Formats: sequence, C-alpha cells, structure tokens
Amino acid sequence: MHDDTSLTTGRVKRVLQERVLPAIYSQSVPLKVSWHELPGEPVTPGEGLALEFSPTQVGTSWGAAWGTTWFHLEGTVPASWAGRRVEAVIDLGFDVNMTGFQCEGLVYRPDGITIKALNPRNQWVPIAESAAGDEVVDLYLEAASNPVLLDHHPFLPTEQGDILTSSSRKLYTTRRMDLAVFEPAVHDLALDLEVLLDLQEQVPQGPRKMQILQALDNALDVLDLQDITATAQRARGELSGVLSAPAEHSAHQISAIGHSHIDSAWLWPLRETIRKVSRTCSSMVELLGDEPEFLYGMSSAQQYKWLKTHRPEVWDRVKQSVADERFLPLGGMWVESDTVMPSGESLVRQFLYGQKFFRDEFGVSSKGVWLPDSFGYSPALPQLMRRAGFEWFFTQKISWNQQNKFPHHSFDWEGIDGSRIFSHFPSMDTYNSQLSGEEVAKASRQFREARVANNSIAPVGWGDGGGGTTREMTGKAKRLASLEGSAQVKWEHPNDFFDRAKAELPNPPVWVGELYLELHRATLTSQHQTKQGNRRTEQLLVEAELWAATATAYTGAEYPYEQLDDLWETVLLHQFHDILPGTSIAWVHREVVARYAQVVEQAEQLIREAQQRLAGTGSTPITFNGAAFTRNMLAFGEAKALDSAAAAQVQATAADGGYVLDNGVIRVVINAQGLITSAVDLATGREAIASGQEANLLQLHQDFPNMWDAWDVDKYYRNQVTDLRDCDSLELASREDGSQVVTIKRRFSKSAVVQELSLAPGERTVQIFQSTDWHEAEKFLKVAFPLDVRAEQIAAETQFGYHKRVTHVNTSWEAAKFETSMHRFALAEEPGFGVGVINDSIYGFDVTRDAKDAQVTTTMRLSLLRAPRFPDPQTDQGLQTHRYGLVIGADIAAVTKAGALLNSAERTVNGSRPVAPLVRITGEGLVVSSVKLAADRSGDLLVRVYESLGRRARGELQLNVPVATAATASLLEDPLDDGAIDLADGMLPLALGPFEVRTLRFSLAQ
Repeated sequence: MHDDTSLTTGRVKRVLQERVLPAIYSQSVPLKVSWHELPGEPVTPGEGLALEFSPTQVGTSWGAAWGTTWFHLEGTVPASWAGRRVEAVIDLGFDVNMTGFQCEGLVYRPDGITIKALNPRNQWVPIAESAAGDEVVDLYLEAASNPVLLDHHPFLPTEQGDILTSSSRKLYTTRRMDLAVFEPAVHDLALDLEVLLDLQEQVPQGPRKMQILQALDNALDVLDLQDITATAQRARGELSGVLSAPAEHSAHQISAIGHSHIDSAWLWPLRETIRKVSRTCSSMVELLGDEPEFLYGMSSAQQYKWLKTHRPEVWDRVKQSVADERFLPLGGMWVESDTVMPSGESLVRQFLYGQKFFRDEFGVSSKGVWLPDSFGYSPALPQLMRRAGFEWFFTQKISWNQQNKFPHHSFDWEGIDGSRIFSHFPSMDTYNSQLSGEEVAKASRQFREARVANNSIAPVGWGDGGGGTTREMTGKAKRLASLEGSAQVKWEHPNDFFDRAKAELPNPPVWVGELYLELHRATLTSQHQTKQGNRRTEQLLVEAELWAATATAYTGAEYPYEQLDDLWETVLLHQFHDILPGTSIAWVHREVVARYAQVVEQAEQLIREAQQRLAGTGSTPITFNGAAFTRNMLAFGEAKALDSAAAAQVQATAADGGYVLDNGVIRVVINAQGLITSAVDLATGREAIASGQEANLLQLHQDFPNMWDAWDVDKYYRNQVTDLRDCDSLELASREDGSQVVTIKRRFSKSAVVQELSLAPGERTVQIFQSTDWHEAEKFLKVAFPLDVRAEQIAAETQFGYHKRVTHVNTSWEAAKFETSMHRFALAEEPGFGVGVINDSIYGFDVTRDAKDAQVTTTMRLSLLRAPRFPDPQTDQGLQTHRYGLVIGADIAAVTKAGALLNSAERTVNGSRPVAPLVRITGEGLVVSSVKLAADRSGDLLVRVYESLGRRARGELQLNVPVATAATASLLEDPLDDGAIDLADGMLPLALGPFEVRTLRFSLAQ
C-alpha cells in the first residue's frame, strides 16, 4: 500500500479543528449582559454582587490593565433543551496561547458561592446536567483584565508591569456570552481523535501506527460533517478497537497529579495571586466532583491562608476536598521559595510555618518537599529536609540546564553533611503537563533509570499563572490508563509514587552537592533592594527572637508570638522564587521594598522593647551583641556597659597620591585611583593582592542575554568590560573608634559611586561601604579582587555551612558555573594562607584562575548591580548601597566570624544593668543559629546549633536558666524519640558531625 500518513493526519487535523470542536456546542442562545467597571482596586465578592450594573453588549471592549470588571449574566434555558446538558460559554477575549497570562474570571451564584473560573482553556460554566427547561440563569462574573507581558515577542520592555505606569487603554473585547447545549459524544470524539493523532506521531512505523491511521480514516468516513452531533457516536465506534488495545507489560508508568504551579507573584502582583488561587481552586474542586479518579495537589501554605482569609467561600470547599483526600496539600513549605539565597533559619521557618499550617488546618503533614520551579537548589537542603521529617524531594527545573544533561530522574541527593534524601525529576521535563502524546512519550523515552525502574511523575495542569487541570486533561488520562504504544497514566498521590519508586530502587544512584541550574544565574543579583531587604530582615527576626526569649526567661516579659509569626510569614512570602530572585514586575518589587521597611521597623521595635526590659531603667549605655560570635568582649547574647577607654589608632600615611593604612595586623596600600594595590598580613608577611594587579576595581560589562533578561547572564558578557579607574576625589578621615577611612568618588556614564574604605584597630578586614547612584541600562557592575592565592577551590557560605567549588574549568560542568552563589562570605585559600570576601547583601560572584609568569592567582569578583529591562524596565535604578570587605590572612573560621559580624550591628540602650547570655556555647566551630520560644506556645526554649567548619566538633552548651527537661527536636520543633538528655548544672555536652544542624528543646523549670 502507498504511504498515506500525511493525507490521513492532515484530514483529521482539519476536521477536528473546523468541524468537531465547534460542534461540541450544538445550540446556543445569548445571555443578557450588564456590567460595572471598577475604577480602582478589586472589591470583595459581597461588594461586587451589590454593585449597580448597566446594560452592555457582547463585542464591547473592556478592561484597562490590572482593572476589574463585574458582569451580570442573565437568561433562561429554552424549554426545548429539556434533558440536555447546558453550559454557559463565555469568551472574554481570550488567547488560548496565553493561559494564566491574560484576562481571567471567576463566576459566582447570586448568593456569593463560587462556581468555577474562566480562562483561555476553560471557557465554560455548568448550568444543568439534565435541563428541565425554562430554568432561570443568574450569574455574576468577576473579570480581571491582567495585561499580557510575556507576549509572542517576549522580553520587550514594558511599563504595563505596574499599575502606576500602565495604560488606561481597554485591552480585551468580549466575544461570546451564551447558554449552549453541550454534546458529550462530540466532546469525547474530539478527545479520541486528539489522543490517537498524538499517539500515531510517537509510535514507530509498524502495525500499531498503521492500524491507528486506518481507524482514523474509518471514523471520518462515517462522520457526517454536516451533522456531527448525530454521527459522532458512530465515528467513535470505529475508534473503539484501537483505543481498547491494552498497554504493553513493560509500558512506563506515569503517576499523574493535578497541578497548577501558581507563582505567588511574577508577572502579576500579590493581590492578583490571591484571586488566581481562588479562581484555580474553585475550578479544581468543581472538577473533583465531576471526575471520581482525579486528584489535585497544591503546595504553599501561604496560598491556602489567602483562601481562608480572603475567600472563605472557596476555602470551605477546599477544606472539605482535603478531608476527602482528593485535594492534596503538598510540599510542606510556606511558599515554593528560592533555596539558594534564604538563610538557614529562613529555610527552617519555611518548613516550620508550612507544616504547622497544614497540621493545624487539615490535620495532615507533607511527606515530601515539592519545589518544581526554583532556580537551583542549595547543597544544605538534604539535611534540612531530613531533619524536618521529610522523606522525598521533587523538582524538575534542572532539566532547563543550558549545557549539561542531568544524569538521573530518580536518585538519592546527598548534602554537605552527608544526609541523603530520595529525589525525583519528572522525565517529561515539565511541571505544566497537558498529557500530550509528545509529553507522555518523552516521559518513557527519557527516563534515565529505566534499567531498574519504570515510574515517573506528571504534574498535570495549566500553571505559572494558574488555571489547573481541565476536563480535556482528565479525559486524556482515562484514554491513556492502558493504551498500546503509550505509557500508562493514573492519578496518584505523590506519596504513593515515592513509596513505589524507593522500593524499585533500594540502591539508587547518588548526586553529591548542589543542584546547580545552568540558567538564570543573574537571579543572584537582579533587584538588589529586594535581596538587601531579605538579608536584613532575616537577621533582625533572629535577633528579635533572641532578645525576646531572653527577656521572657529573665524578666517574665510576654513573648511576642503573634508579631513574630506575622513578620516571619511576610519575609517567607517574599522568598518566593520569582520575588527574591528579582524576576517579578515593577509593582511586585515596589511593594516588596515597602514591606521590608515595615518589617525592619517592627522588628527593630521588638528588639528595643526586649533590650530595654533587660537593661532596666537608667542612664548607663548598655551595649548588646546579637551576633553569634564574640565582639568587643561581648559574647553572643550578652549586654553590658563597655569600657570607654580610647581605642588604638590606625596609622595613615600619604603616599604617591594615595594612602597607606596600618593597624599592626595588616597594611593596606590605596593608590591615587582608590584601588588597593597591596594588602599584607604583617604577622606572616604574605601579600594578598596579585602582583601588578589592583583590588576594589569596579568593572562594567555589557549585559544583554539571549532571553530572560532579569533571569540570565550569558557567559559572553565577559567579552566586553570597562574598568572604572577614573577617580574624582580621594579623601582621608579619622573616626572616633580609631578607624581610618578613605572616601573615593567616581563618575561613569550616567552613574556615580562613593566608596568608603575603612580599617579599624586590630582588624584584618578592609571594609568597603559603597553608595551607587545607578542609572545604567543593560549593564552589569562587578568589583574585582585579584588575589595572590593559588586556590584549588573556593569555599562559599551556604545555609549552616559552606560549599566548595573548584576554580578550574576542566569539564563542561565546571565551565557552566561561571556565576555562583554565596551568602555572607567566600574564601580563597591555599595551605597556610587565605583571603576572604564578606558582604551584607550580595549573593552572586565569580572566580577565575589567572596566570602571569607561571604564577597562578585567583580573582574573585562580587556581583553588585544589574540593569535588565524586562520585566521591570527600571530595575535597580537610583540609589543602591552595599557593604563588603576583604579579610586578609583568613581561614574558614575567621571569615565565618567576619561575615557574621558584618551582618549584625551592635545595639545600645540606656539602662542600669548588664545582661548575661541566656545561652553560651563552647567548642571550636560550634555556632548558635537561633534562640527562641517554641512555636506551639508551650513556653519551651528552642536552641539551634550547627557545626560551621566542616569537621567533627565537640563542645558544651550552657543555659543560664533552670531547666526541667531537655530533648533533641526536629526542625519542626517536635521532640525526637531518642530519649531525654541529661543536664548537669545546665550544661549539655555536644558532639556534632561536619555541618550538622541540631535543634535542642528545653522545658524550663517553674
């Protein structure tokens, strides 16, 4: 026979699009439409239903950017439709290619109960399963006119990303608002044709493919194109044979879970996400009622809380579905956060607050961490997940790697302390599956562990901007449950999948270290004020807990549980993986910066109140140290009046138009251009700056990635660089503490920089405070430190420890890491000598190995500012500040301490008494991470410690209050069943492994 494949497939595609799909609704009558366009922000559903509505017509333009329009739809089901399924069909001006990224709606009954959402792929509303005829239809529609920002030509700068700058032009035109008769047989025929058309494209040439093609031809031969409704079932009969052929015994098994990865903010503001969540959840609980096999999963306790707070009518339906074990809380985190930049305590609180919400509201706990879309994953995560009680980890983002294909789909992931957690990446490489033939075939074809396992996950539904699973997707799942030539699909709880996957792989392959995403590297730098606010508020909240707990223990002061919970929830929300990385619209970041300022103010107030309570009434300045290391003879958690004796002076000498600063520990030479040409450790005589090189050199790069402007920096950015050497002025000044400060002013392009280089008595750190008036476009600002250190590896701080990365680029995996992450420090070290860089708000840096005259040196560069134009064309414009430093002659202990001190300021209040530390710790490398009262409000004291140097450590923890009982606890603060701990005079011996995090729970004696 001749090969007529293209003829058959072309025929099916045209008939499907032009005849079958339009015939799903066989009859329709228009609804009566009236509307009310709100002038400002959205109103509550109750207020919306009470609005005055004016008549309008289908075909009318509506909706300025970020506006809300309420429609009132009225009609009567014709008597002739009795016994038929009737739906309302509503097209607000949808583009089916922009689901989740444009206008959306939520439909209400007159009593305010939601029915379901409308979006480009979900334009129907149920009216009657079997109409009686003459039913009165009365619907209210809350429509959001969100602008399309990631359009068919993406990444173009736009002012539509903020309501303050968006246009008032109407964006959409209504196309259809009808009552219509739904034809189930035609809908089923459409799904049959789609599934078989997809399948024949994926199966190899052979009998199965040919049989499918012939069945398709046979079906269309009996389908009357002028009477689709009457002949649809007959056509389906011609397809029943190929659709009933069962899957092969070896077919890949896909565990499907309904899903709508709703970004808590991205190309829409937080207030719109609240509505996206309610819209999606309304549709999903409706679909759960229609499809008994269907399961839907949603992560992010924050999104559930939004429902409870803002949309109680939706919340009640969701809560019932959770109780029915159909709507599945996933992930156990407050939001799907970034995991690279948040502090260790922040990640702990993501788990603590997320799981606590699920337990309190639903009586369930998540068994796994569900993070499909974060931009890389910290090597500290495996330990934190395990110590929070999680059993599995799920993501898929690493499939986006530009250069190297990740070698596993099901594997054990090992973290910096040696903890392992079973992990899975879906082999279909998406978290927004439509169950297309291509996706299902890819899941089977790409599964890397196929020799020994045969299962993968498919998150099914429209996501990012919301929408969720559709009835078309559930219909495809039914057809793919067992179909020859296809993987098998079934709806399944991820817990059940992971139980089976672990049983299949008793000895899984192991990946050690960070899950580095070879993409979106610039997210470590974009939107500096957002990142600065995160770092500052994280530290302030830990300090607020410390002083509040100390005040409670010593004075009986009331612990501010509610205030701290509210502040932590705000900080955790803004660690969402499109907020903290700086990839949201201008509106989001404008609000974030304002919210951080509020958190700072409130946290500072809590700290002041607790410290004043501790210090008592008086006029003596009492200085408090909230840093985890001793400073100015103050231990962690200690406060007292400091000796006011005059500090030693740093010597400053003018030389060659610059200055030499010498404090007896290091000597620093600053040339006339404000660049550091020498930094010597006086004890050893070692020079830190590479010969003939200059440190503190600001460098400006062209920064125009191929796509994803706020997300990406491509490696060719290094090909264009301008060294900012010109100096407008150089001035020397002394401070009261004996420090010497050199102030440098520079101008370049449209921007200006002021730097203050300071050296304090007795310190080995040159601190740099930089203020930049930034007015660049598509530029990348870095500061370079070429070091006379032959470092084979760089140690960069991560949560509760550090991570080492090699400095060479021997393989493509190492070459891809041309921009990497740090927290408060990075250290370049060779045996006997090291140099560290520390910072208070920087997360991105790069390292190169350089050679001159056969001498290998190491250059570390901090990433300071970017200027992408999408999605926020004003990214980082205006005044920006950074504080960073160069630590001369450092090892890992020294740079860990220096980084911690830089991020925590001393505080002084007037009082009358010193404060002894509530908690003391001894033992090299042992650090107290947090001191707080338990979240369950029992009054128990929680102390978290960790090993910071990457080696086994022993020491002691001393409590300065009477203790009744002590126990180790999980990160969720649950006592572990490893027995009570014996204390002797409040002293607890400690033995921790490398980077081990341990949480201790103490019941205080009454």
